[in-house]
Amino acid sequence: MSDREQMSTSFGRAAAIYEAGRPEYPAAAVEWLLEPVVARSPLRVADVGAGTGKLTRAVLAGGAEVVAVDPDPAMLDQLRAGLPDVRTVEGQAERMPLPDASVDAVVLGQAWHWVDPDAGSREIGRVLAPGGVLGLVWNIRDENVPWVARLTEIMHGSNAEQLIADGGPRVAEPFETLERREWTWTRRMSPQAVLDMVRSRSYVITAEPEDRARIEREVADHVAQHPSPEADGSIDMPYVTHAFRAVIRG
Repeated sequence: MSDREQMSTSFGRAAAIYEAGRPEYPAAAVEWLLEPVVARSPLRVADVGAGTGKLTRAVLAGGAEVVAVDPDPAMLDQLRAGLPDVRTVEGQAERMPLPDASVDAVVLGQAWHWVDPDAGSREIGRVLAPGGVLGLVWNIRDENVPWVARLTEIMHGSNAEQLIADGGPRVAEPFETLERREWTWTRRMSPQAVLDMVRSRSYVITAEPEDRARIEREVADHVAQHPSPEADGSIDMPYVTHAFRAVIRG
């Protein structure tokens, strides 16, 4: 198994930390992803690479029916702990145990960078109903802010961050041009929440113990040096949410 494959399947080893450390998705971004099919009733959505259910919760809040798909049973266990009524299935974007034309939207949060865009596009096209939409979304810290850029240097950049820096995702047939929108916002984070976010990253999960300890120590020192208006040392982490959507052809 390659390093990339090991990273892509590592999250279940830190499922509870992932749930605690990762941010939620802005409601406006999720609404925009689903806008082309929002009038459908019931609105059937597959959340692929659902993980612990961060994006699942946001889609449910809009009234959709959701099936959560993830290759890691530990992540789905964590999802079911918080969302016991959501249907879950093991699978991935390139191979989904869903019938043809069975959903109106397929969404992926923090996940498309692990997907083969050609095989994933074909399989998603298979399960989408006519006129269905593919939605991709990432929460990325705003590295135009110098102290945030330094934080990323300490904990090592990710495949997701590199994909966005390179111009965004690629999709293939049966999809054409991706539409794109961005939202900027801040997340109030305690020092512990920052450490949980760091510990939830694939590079840190798969690092050798001594490297992981060093990263955590340097992150804690870096956060402690950042001015905080709160007694507990909480900081406002700037984020940019990058959202992309494409309607299936035909």
